[in-house]
Amino acid sequence: MPPRALTPSGLVLVDKPAGPSSFAVVARLRRETGARAGHAGTLDPFATGLLLVLLGAATRLAQYLVGLDKRYQTEVDLRARTATGDPEGEVLERHEAPSPDELERRLGPLRGPVELPVPAASAVKIGGRRAYALHRSGVEVEMPVRRSTVHELSLLAYARGVATLDLRVSSGTYVRAVAEALGGHCRSLRRTEVGPFRLSDADPGRILPALDALPFLPLVEVSAEEALAIRQGRSRAREATRVVSGGELVAVGGTVLP
Repeated sequence: MPPRALTPSGLVLVDKPAGPSSFAVVARLRRETGARAGHAGTLDPFATGLLLVLLGAATRLAQYLVGLDKRYQTEVDLRARTATGDPEGEVLERHEAPSPDELERRLGPLRGPVELPVPAASAVKIGGRRAYALHRSGVEVEMPVRRSTVHELSLLAYARGVATLDLRVSSGTYVRAVAEALGGHCRSLRRTEVGPFRLSDADPGRILPALDALPFLPLVEVSAEEALAIRQGRSRAREATRVVSGGELVAVGGTVLP
């Protein structure tokens, strides 16, 4: 990892392994860089793949990244349901796997706009408490239904009751909920894309400058005088626009960088 003085802020694309939480990955980068850090979209401990970690002043840009579409590959075991929708939960039911034709029939309604119950083991709050805390305490609650969009859903393989799926979904979609709707649970889950960022570009030793963290937003070049006015609050950048001066990101909308 480069010295702190050379990397005060930016975006790190991390390939998270199975096991550690997203918070643990962020904490490690915080220790290694000496900069404050945060992520732009959590991954469950059992899941792997692309985690966007923001460092330093770039943590202010998280709001522009959390809403991006995401792509996953998952193995769904259609022979059993678990309490958490993943391999870590108690098996609630075992059953015969559906035929290939039946699986295709189940996949159909899960393409496009969907309304699916939030998994019991999730971070959503129910009555002021995290759902996963209630679940661990044995408290049964009615989980809320979340609206989201499954933009793409492809069956890559199906063998021995395990379906390999590729999905591109809107932010906030629980892939575990998709697996449960199919009658099974996620055996594995790997995030391969977040917006324009690809897992193949992940490198924990490389910190992208803040300017490159939002390549999907239009860019406006301003003078040094205009940049100073924005930083002093005497002027305001247009919403959803990257304001640049001298090759450095000054602001994104109302979010000003030092």
